[in-house]
Amino acid sequence: MMIIEQIRPQVTWWLRRDVLYPNEQPADMAMPEDETGMHFGGFHNGRLIAVVSLFMNGKDFQFRKFAVQHEAQGKDYGKQLLEFLVNFSTGEGAQRLWCNARESAIGFYSRFGFISKGETFERKGINYTVMEKKLMGFTY
Repeated sequence: MMIIEQIRPQVTWWLRRDVLYPNEQPADMAMPEDETGMHFGGFHNGRLIAVVSLFMNGKDFQFRKFAVQHEAQGKDYGKQLLEFLVNFSTGEGAQRLWCNARESAIGFYSRFGFISKGETFERKGINYTVMEKKLMGFTY
């Protein structure tokens, strides 16, 4: 069982680095928008094993830097954190939850109802696709 809590952005940096950008320094994981976002950590037996950052723009919510420790992957911790994000965002009135998904994570997000918007781009040698999930109360 994982316990999910709101954390300070600096707490996310080591795990962001270890999982997503292993060749960079932890301090390089800071994003200018960190101070305006919400950051969540998943803890198992008191140890931080998953992190994500959430940024709200009206009813449009974006999550970034979703990371689960390598040895904890495939054990449903990512699923628990993503379900938490969907429920939290819905509760906050979001109509759209989206991310820039690495190509390697498209299948994971698809299993939870996220669809590709067909917008792809490359950053730092990594290919990304915009994926979104429409939430309750969405209107066109």
